[in-house]
Amino acid sequence: MEQGPLSRHRVFFYVQHLLGIGHLARASRIAKALIENDFEVTMVTGGTPLQGFPGEDVTTLALPPVTAGDKGFSGLVDGDGNPVTRAFEEHRTNLLIEALHRTDPDIVIIEAFPFGRRQMRFELLPLLDAVAAMERRPMVATSLRDILQERTKPGRAEETVDLVRNHFDLVLVHGDPSFARLEETFPLAAEVEGKVAYTGLVAPPPPAEPSEIFDIVVSAGGGAVGRELIGAALDATKLLPATLRWCLVTGPNLPDADFDAFTATARSGVGLFRFRQDFASLLAGARLSVSQAGYNTVCDVLRAGCASLLVPFTAGGETEQSSRAARLEKLGLAGVLPEEGITPALLAGKIGAMLARPKPEIPPLDLDGAAGTARILQQRLVLKRR
Repeated sequence: MEQGPLSRHRVFFYVQHLLGIGHLARASRIAKALIENDFEVTMVTGGTPLQGFPGEDVTTLALPPVTAGDKGFSGLVDGDGNPVTRAFEEHRTNLLIEALHRTDPDIVIIEAFPFGRRQMRFELLPLLDAVAAMERRPMVATSLRDILQERTKPGRAEETVDLVRNHFDLVLVHGDPSFARLEETFPLAAEVEGKVAYTGLVAPPPPAEPSEIFDIVVSAGGGAVGRELIGAALDATKLLPATLRWCLVTGPNLPDADFDAFTATARSGVGLFRFRQDFASLLAGARLSVSQAGYNTVCDVLRAGCASLLVPFTAGGETEQSSRAARLEKLGLAGVLPEEGITPALLAGKIGAMLARPKPEIPPLDLDGAAGTARILQQRLVLKRR
């Protein structure tokens, strides 16, 4: 498919979310910025469909969904909760490669892989081979958050480097290097240094004025692993002054029975919600945010400029959120509580201490990573044509 001089550049964007919604939310912000900068975006999603994502004007292909078998990401299950079969994998792979050829992109972006999402090698390695065989080969980029899960298995980092060298033109790191650098969580980063570009953190735009004011906003991200945090916070509300106004956002994945039980026990002055479209503006009006330490939530907090108490997700040996929380604590931007052994009394005590602290001064971090991604891709396309 030849492009005329006025054609928009086509982007084929693969995103697989397995547990929470963070990967899809970040990719959706990037897709929006790409469209605003005159790209056409086709996003292939492989997780449970979520209303509102990836957003308007994005052409979407939803593959038959897979999710993580448990909090530790051990194994994949299909939309009915059954272990994924070889026939299922082959069907997804065929759909993915057919979509690639139908789109005939100028750029292929693969979220996380090969630095993460190893569970999806069954379809991503064939996808990379299909890209390499195309007559008009597109530019290939991987899209990474700023802090990676640290790997301990021998050979994993070397395999990642080989894949980047052989298949990828660009490593987009969605972070500010003054906050976190790739080599700090990926030991062989120097071997692909020439392909690395920092986009800035993919934060939302500056929030509007809040329609409601809450003292404390508690959020559980995608909601799949935040039940314990919401439950502890709900009990903590009864241990702190009744004058405090609370907003508890459970996320869309909390089971209905749990949400109903929480609603029945919430005291006056506590609002319980599955989702708040105005979440970013609520943070701007809040005295304190209480959340896990996922990439998108932290970006929301940094943009809003409010104090935060972070409870990093650590199940299955996850290190990314703990690393992010520790960096923010060192900068004086957050307090940290371990996920293990959290109790209402412990949480209430930490919240009280955080409310007594002065409002933090946010350092000048680059929070415009979505626009930065679009700018970098435009620049690389110009260089490629020379």
